[in-house]
Amino acid sequence: MKVLVIGQGAREHALVRALRLSASVTEVHVAPGSAAMAKEALVHEVSSSDSEALSKLVKKTAIDLVVIGPEQPLAEGLADDLRREGVAVFGPSGEAARLESSKSFAKEFMIEAGVPTARYQVVTSQQELKGALADFEPPYVLKADGLAAGKGVFICASLEEALQVGRDLFERKILGPAGEKVLIEEHQQGSELSFLCLTEGTDYRLLPLAKDHKRLNERDQGPNTGGMGAVAPVSIAPELLEQIESQLVAPSIRQLQAMGLLYRGVLYIGVMVTPKGPKVLEYNVRFGDPEAQVVLPLLEGDWGQVLMAVARGELPEPAWKPIATATVVLAAENYPASPVKGTPIEGDVFFETPSSYFLHGGTGRNSQTEAWVTQGGRVLNALGLGSDLKEALVNAYHQADQVKWPGMQLRRDIGD
Repeated sequence: MKVLVIGQGAREHALVRALRLSASVTEVHVAPGSAAMAKEALVHEVSSSDSEALSKLVKKTAIDLVVIGPEQPLAEGLADDLRREGVAVFGPSGEAARLESSKSFAKEFMIEAGVPTARYQVVTSQQELKGALADFEPPYVLKADGLAAGKGVFICASLEEALQVGRDLFERKILGPAGEKVLIEEHQQGSELSFLCLTEGTDYRLLPLAKDHKRLNERDQGPNTGGMGAVAPVSIAPELLEQIESQLVAPSIRQLQAMGLLYRGVLYIGVMVTPKGPKVLEYNVRFGDPEAQVVLPLLEGDWGQVLMAVARGELPEPAWKPIATATVVLAAENYPASPVKGTPIEGDVFFETPSSYFLHGGTGRNSQTEAWVTQGGRVLNALGLGSDLKEALVNAYHQADQVKWPGMQLRRDIGD
């Protein structure tokens, strides 16, 4: 089959790589992709937001399956547009994608589903925020309601800090329309886990558990990011796993069915294991980034077949390799605030061993020198595979050490 991956980041590069290694896949296409992906796929410079152009591309290249990576085109209804053209699509409908594109919709969904989650309140102005904060205790958790590319969650140690975030969102409009509505949420103390499951909307199959490191700096300090590294699989007590499945995962899937939401893809459930039990932090409606990078290599089988089955409304029984994976994110200077672009990367950005490789999230070519340069915030993912987590981390950090550039940021405590 011919497969088109929508997106251009490291998650999409991971999907391209996994599909290239799938026996059922004869051609891998990607749009808009990146210069780095041209080594492994046919790159089409078509915007992921241009559904008309993507529909034409699908027909022209006789694509059998479209896999949508990022949340934005899902929220814009790209899956619906392509399905109307008769194309098999791995990704939920635009209505179902509101689970990620609207934090308030997701909270209402959780309440209806009876899923444990943190107490919250929605505000739409600085004045409302100031009044509502009186009902919460520090640290205050503020979440922009709309999509904010991983930059919409703020954990504030003081009242003044929370009010400053309010001014940034409501008055300075640093996140545009995404920050016009804000959730104040009760802070949850505990350990965070990433539960990803394949679902056709009525049942589910859990993917191997992953753990993502969100904060920029070591010891979980600094601002929140899209993710600075991840490891998989993570083992938890069987009792906890059963509790999370029965109280969080299964009710969420039942609610999809109860609401009649068309869902053929991955449902990502961010879970916080608190002293009072597991609670849902958030939903994502696609593979996590960087969780996908560590989960995809674990499949014992063919991702092309698995993704096509889900796109057709079926639910396969995947098998998993007895190995571990780790990824370390190499970020640009001044990420996540305002990443410095155009910085030349020293070293071999295509360095690879049998147990390590790079996935490109934000690289590009200098048009004059042809040198590889930073082009985004999370520039490269250094992937390591191993017989256990320790070996996978050694291989990931050895991979990371093959490149450098001024101001490069990475955490040395991924997996600790």
